[in-house]
Amino acid sequence: MGEATVKSLEGRTAATPSPMLDGGGVRARLRAPRRPRIWFEILLIGVSYWTYSLIRNAVPEQKAQALKNADWIWDAEKSLGLAFEQTVNHAVNSVTWLIVSMNYYYATLHFIVTIGVLVWLYRWQPGRYAAARTVLFATTGVALVGYYLYPLAPPRLMNGQSFVDTVLVHQTWGSMASGDLKHMSNQYAAMPSMHIGWSLWCGLIIFALASAPWARILGLLYPAATLVVIVATANHFWLDAVGGMICLAFGFTVSYLWYGSLPQGRPTLVEPAVAVVRGGPEKAGPGKAGPPPEPEADREHTGPKVTSGT
Repeated sequence: MGEATVKSLEGRTAATPSPMLDGGGVRARLRAPRRPRIWFEILLIGVSYWTYSLIRNAVPEQKAQALKNADWIWDAEKSLGLAFEQTVNHAVNSVTWLIVSMNYYYATLHFIVTIGVLVWLYRWQPGRYAAARTVLFATTGVALVGYYLYPLAPPRLMNGQSFVDTVLVHQTWGSMASGDLKHMSNQYAAMPSMHIGWSLWCGLIIFALASAPWARILGLLYPAATLVVIVATANHFWLDAVGGMICLAFGFTVSYLWYGSLPQGRPTLVEPAVAVVRGGPEKAGPGKAGPPPEPEADREHTGPKVTSGT
């Protein structure tokens, strides 16, 4: 009594303390592996993204400071000899089919792949879903601090530079920060890059949890391709990507401190925890195994004691 069971993918059953019986409290109950509820997850993700968009777009644009910060970033990259964004932007922009594809990549896969990974975790890795989702939420939450403290213009909006706004030039539907959609998004919230934060989250989760080698390879290629896209479309400096990585590291740290392990350390599959509170051990029935037999040494002899004579 006082314990519940959790089944992993390998079919092993491990005993875990029941928070209802051992006084673990709310935190222990929330940390325990359990199957996520679809309605709650949809509501949580919807409300969280709405809140994120509201706060991000409510941050003062601070155009003058954002442009000043962009100049500082550009000068810092030049001093490092790594100011390659303009070269990549111009080179890719000269190949129409490629840059148009990248525009649509930037506008769509950021959401499609992230939601796809969440669905995959929910359906096939439910025991790891909550820990992985916590990483994503913490990463996104701390990014809002960056948007507020360090407004930054993307390269395509810099003064005195020849970056190409590829969405405007090629008239493709794309970035929320270009064309008719620019009024729906804060254009000066480029640091950190959540395109990198989210894509790297997707890639690491797939690489750590997927069993197919091709899926693990694609998981690693996805954030690398995203880095090329955000630079080629002049939506981010590569240092914005570093900011996204730092935010993701923070997200993994938060999840680890809360759950006591990384997502891959959680059980793959879970069953609802059921604690036997009263009534003694559960009786065996159809399809159920009874309690294990008591060790021979612990059984109480009820019959007459037999002794050997000489």
